[in-house]
Amino acid sequence: MIGVIRIEIQFLVYFNLKYMDKLPKHKKIILFDGLCNLCDTAVQFIIKHDQKDIFRFVSLQSDLGQEITKHLGIDTHKTDSIILYQPGFAYYYKSEAALEIAKNLGGIFYFANLFSILPVSFNNYIYDYIAKNRYKWYGKKDHCMIPTKELQAKFLE
Repeated sequence: MIGVIRIEIQFLVYFNLKYMDKLPKHKKIILFDGLCNLCDTAVQFIIKHDQKDIFRFVSLQSDLGQEITKHLGIDTHKTDSIILYQPGFAYYYKSEAALEIAKNLGGIFYFANLFSILPVSFNNYIYDYIAKNRYKWYGKKDHCMIPTKELQAKFLE
């Protein structure tokens, strides 16, 4: 019985590693709520200001988004957040993800990192308040955004 469990675990680890190896290594992956109008606007904003072509995007609702969060051990039912994933290095969520994204955009957006001097718990409190009310304030889509041909290379699924 133990041998069977070990084989199944090894298969799952192999499958996950094989799947995760297909992610671009030199890009930072932003996982976002594909149904949220605020999140969609934020993605469009990031694409417009991503002059160094650093970021790729994946909807949390997509199969790939679900696989990445599973790989990271994040329960999306408990964590209602944007996630910034750097394959093989680190991941950030909530306010830390937003600040890390701003830092990577550079220019004037780098100054958003002044908020990093505040306690993470305070920044996350503000983040959670906005996240909790985002559908009420900005609306919700019936389905995820379908990128234009020009933007398809920015999206992994």
